[in-house]
Amino acid sequence: MLNVELRRPWTGDVEELHQFFRTVITDTFIKEGIGHLLQEIEDEIQTKKSYLERDLISDGEKRYFLIALQGEKIIGSIEYGPESELISKCTNKELKNLNEVGTVFVLPDFQGKGIGNLLLNEMYQTLKDKGLEEFCLDSGYTNAQKIWKKKFGEPDYLLENYWGEGYPQMIWRIKVADLL
Repeated sequence: MLNVELRRPWTGDVEELHQFFRTVITDTFIKEGIGHLLQEIEDEIQTKKSYLERDLISDGEKRYFLIALQGEKIIGSIEYGPESELISKCTNKELKNLNEVGTVFVLPDFQGKGIGNLLLNEMYQTLKDKGLEEFCLDSGYTNAQKIWKKKFGEPDYLLENYWGEGYPQMIWRIKVADLL
């Protein structure tokens, strides 16, 4: 196992996190076969940057990030905050009172080494410590959907062909107590 530190981000991490988002999101789009969707890549990067800014400005009240580091290098991230517009729209606002766990990213060279699980387990404990009993999680990326289905079972919401023929959007509603 790698020697990994988990902590909250600092303002001094912003530039590295912006580059981290660009690297991971671009890599994900390429692996999904949609690397040509340059505007969508930029939109996703900007969304993550705005989530990080909300975290830092609110000291974790509006969004709450955790990052994974090996030495001084950021190798992973996770956050939670209010459900996204996408989840709200796709569930007819049925999950409006739940927080969404997202931005579960690991640098390509560190994927498959347990970093995502470390971040998830720490986030589960954080949610429990804050008195949150449930959260939601969504995915439109086929590779991530396989991981989430393995962890959480079939999604609670399945929107077939949401992103095009054969590309569904999946949303899970998850009880924290079931994970700890």
